[in-house]
Amino acid sequence: MERRPASAMKILVAEDDDVSRFMTVKAVQALGYECIAAEDGESAWRLYQREGADTVISDWMMPGMDGVELCKRIRRMDDRAYTYFIILTALSEREYRLEGMRAGADDYLAKPLDRDELHLRLIAAQRVTTLHRKLQEQARELERLNREFFESGRVDALTGIANRLRMQEDLRAVAARIERFGDGFSIALFDIDHFKLYNDTLGHVAGDEVLREVARALAGACRSGDTVYRYGGEEFLAILGTPNVELAAIIVDRMRLAVEECGLVHPKSSTAPVVTVSAGVASLLTGGTGTVDDALRRADMALFRAKQQGRNRLVVHDDVDGDAFAVE
Repeated sequence: MERRPASAMKILVAEDDDVSRFMTVKAVQALGYECIAAEDGESAWRLYQREGADTVISDWMMPGMDGVELCKRIRRMDDRAYTYFIILTALSEREYRLEGMRAGADDYLAKPLDRDELHLRLIAAQRVTTLHRKLQEQARELERLNREFFESGRVDALTGIANRLRMQEDLRAVAARIERFGDGFSIALFDIDHFKLYNDTLGHVAGDEVLREVARALAGACRSGDTVYRYGGEEFLAILGTPNVELAAIIVDRMRLAVEECGLVHPKSSTAPVVTVSAGVASLLTGGTGTVDDALRRADMALFRAKQQGRNRLVVHDDVDGDAFAVE
């Protein structure tokens, strides 16, 4: 619903009597408020759904839908700003007034309409709706700040990619999907080759920039839907949405090459003249007996094998329960 400043409060009048409706509308307009009108409860309900209103002044007794039912329906619409509801009636018995209040009405106006009483009710309505609007805006702002805080707590401050907390949450979600739906996935671990030598030679500021560049390269080379995380130190982890180890190997090797192609000079590397990464990948297959932790352990074993065999390469742990490796 369109937001309006308090001075432009919009009022819906629901009244089946033509004369009473005309007089109420004119009185509302004379007080400087925008006014729309309906000849019965059903029409008022449709008009409210289409255009909204800050305040509703509704006759109690109307054919079809009466004022109490109109109030109940409006109160059930949680997606709108608070609407102040005034019952307009000639009934004076206390029990009728209580029934309306229980239905969600805020106030009463007695027939015949008194303009000063109407003015008082609308001043109160304006104050209440303005307060609700401010509270709603504050709630939206608080929700936005909470969302930003939640997201920032799951981003690595140095590299700008997902951090270990986000990784742990996502791994738990992956484990739940495997258990419930039988999905499979792959995990890849990356380690920057000779990173300590780089830090010792060029300093930690340069080392931090390498971490940022490697993170960008890895994240940029993986597929949409796959996620890269800062695992810790110079290690990164990727969750790949495929249990196919051959496909996972293609994706991970493309990520490895993306780092090498950055061309970040490494003056002390015995592997290559530029910064490179070693990678290990393992899959958790649908129906397999392993767990997420098992897949992580196998990926770590494959990474260790890649570093043993000369670095700047990918090794796949392609057996769920055994100790089989494939060098890519």
